Amino acid sequence: MSNSSPILVTGAAGFIGARFVESVRADGLDVISVDRRSHFSDRAEHAEVDFGTIIERDELFDWLAQEQPTVSAVVHMGACTDTTNFDREYFDRVNVRYSQQLWDWCCAQGVPFVYASSASTYGDGTKGYVDDESQLGTLQPLNPYGESKHSFDLWALEREQAGSSPPSWSGFKFFNVYGFGERHKTKMASVILQAWDQIRERGQVRLFESHHPDYPDGGQTRDFVSVEDVVAVLRFALEKPLARGVFNLGTGNARTFGDLVRAVFAEMGVPEKIEFIPTPVELRDKYQYFTEADMSRLRREGYERPFLSLEEGTRRYLARLGAFEAARST
Repeated sequence: MSNSSPILVTGAAGFIGARFVESVRADGLDVISVDRRSHFSDRAEHAEVDFGTIIERDELFDWLAQEQPTVSAVVHMGACTDTTNFDREYFDRVNVRYSQQLWDWCCAQGVPFVYASSASTYGDGTKGYVDDESQLGTLQPLNPYGESKHSFDLWALEREQAGSSPPSWSGFKFFNVYGFGERHKTKMASVILQAWDQIRERGQVRLFESHHPDYPDGGQTRDFVSVEDVVAVLRFALEKPLARGVFNLGTGNARTFGDLVRAVFAEMGVPEKIEFIPTPVELRDKYQYFTEADMSRLRREGYERPFLSLEEGTRRYLARLGAFEAARST
């Protein structure tokens, strides 16, 4: 990856995109940041990030055609990630067709391409969480968001088989990512942030009851992965570089929501108090009770860095969040 040419980052004012930009800018790399212009100014947690050249999301392809910039890579984090949105046409336009245009541009320009997929492509998990590309066609996502990510994964593999792919490319099935800079996600923010807010407001946390006989209340599990680790993997994919493929990106260690909120209570120094509430009926048949990334494939590609434990990741997150909110209140 050339230090003289910028990295083009979509979703740059989003949660993961902003942390990626922050990381590469700290190492002196140039970036072209793509997102809604308003997002760069209305998201306070990103105020200190130097986003380099900013391009309005809907103007990107016209800008590329006119300016014909030289870029070292495209890191495509931009997407609608709202799992409660059921507008399939919107997801097809924003998540699928936009991604296809970027893929085709990277093919034409000979530019490496790294993009965000999602663990939601695995559906209810009955087929496991192994990133075996030969089995992708058997997966059945539970919502239009997951369907859109799955659709692009399959399309990318089809294009590669047809002989049309970037010089290197990798997609990452993000599991449950948490970390600083996610407040703008509101209801889609991690339970760590929601727990932080609830504990400060009323000294307790609300979690969904379990409606599955094999899981106690609070025993529903997820593979929670720190945004710090996600950024490290994205940078590894570019710097190695990873030649090609769709990979899992989690820790490989499932933890319960009970574990998570206990970590938050501990970091805040507040006695544990949890209230369990019914899961909304309309979400129950789309709810995942267990996710855990099989990370052996990425490890075989040479990624050796240990992933942060849930407790350490929570500690780092809340330390930064607390310092940020304290500074804003002064």
